[in-house]
Amino acid sequence: MNFPGRLTLAALLMLPPAISQTIPSAITRPPIVGVAHIGLKTDDMAAARKFYAGVLGFQEPFSLDKPASEGGGLLLTYFKVNDHQYIEMFPELTGPKMDRLSHISFETTDAEQLRAYLASKGVKVPDKLEPMQDGNRGFDVTDPDGHDVEFVQFMPGSLHSKNFGKFLPDTRISQRIIHVGVVVKDQAAADHFYKDILGFKDIWHGGMKDNRVDWVDMRVPDGTDWLEYMLNVHNPDPHTLGVMHHFALGTADVKAASAIAIQNGYKATEKPSVGRDGKWQFNLYDPNFTRVELMEPKPVEKPCCSPMLQ
Repeated sequence: MNFPGRLTLAALLMLPPAISQTIPSAITRPPIVGVAHIGLKTDDMAAARKFYAGVLGFQEPFSLDKPASEGGGLLLTYFKVNDHQYIEMFPELTGPKMDRLSHISFETTDAEQLRAYLASKGVKVPDKLEPMQDGNRGFDVTDPDGHDVEFVQFMPGSLHSKNFGKFLPDTRISQRIIHVGVVVKDQAAADHFYKDILGFKDIWHGGMKDNRVDWVDMRVPDGTDWLEYMLNVHNPDPHTLGVMHHFALGTADVKAASAIAIQNGYKATEKPSVGRDGKWQFNLYDPNFTRVELMEPKPVEKPCCSPMLQ
């Protein structure tokens, strides 16, 4: 049956139940509020602990083991940045050419609604939410470049919520992950996924030269964190992938934070500098080459290439 024009509420209420129930309501996207974590792979957990705990000062509140059906042993451990942000470390690096990035994760306020929303937009999602071992709710999708992207909703009683307010020493080098970066080969496809479907917002783009775009910053729709596209990356070796697949820690004073890292035993190969975005930054590299960028939140110089939106 065809219904010309737009149905008013009164007209809809007058429809027979069998007809009115066939008219679907639009599924809205729930809030996506920030970066939840980055998942990384290592072949040396002791070295990873020395870097993330010893140098950066993040505590390790809990870990998860593989189920007995999979042979047991450590599945992953967590380094806590704040109550809603972690670095997840998996002992899964088995070869020198393997990508160190496991996945990236964003926090949502309603995982089930987001799953249904993405399904309505044609994104391949799980048929239903399965129980998560840490007690939260969430699911994974694959973005156009093949990256594993997780969406998580923190739940009462989860390992995370049980430890709210704990394992947050004043000595940690930063209190916030402000962005994660991944290699993007097809910007148009990435934009359709992150911008058109998920609602991320373009806040800055720039490059090594003024006439070239190498990075695009896409802010989450309902927070201040962002995803950074790393463009023009061709046939990267593992070290280059570690530079590109990175995350940034916010700090009010990069010089002071870098001095703390060095005092904690980090052997620096670079010095703090002002980047093309006009912000002070300092690059550190974990034992498996993943770049950890200390970054001040606001530019001290005019950014290159495009205005920076707030």
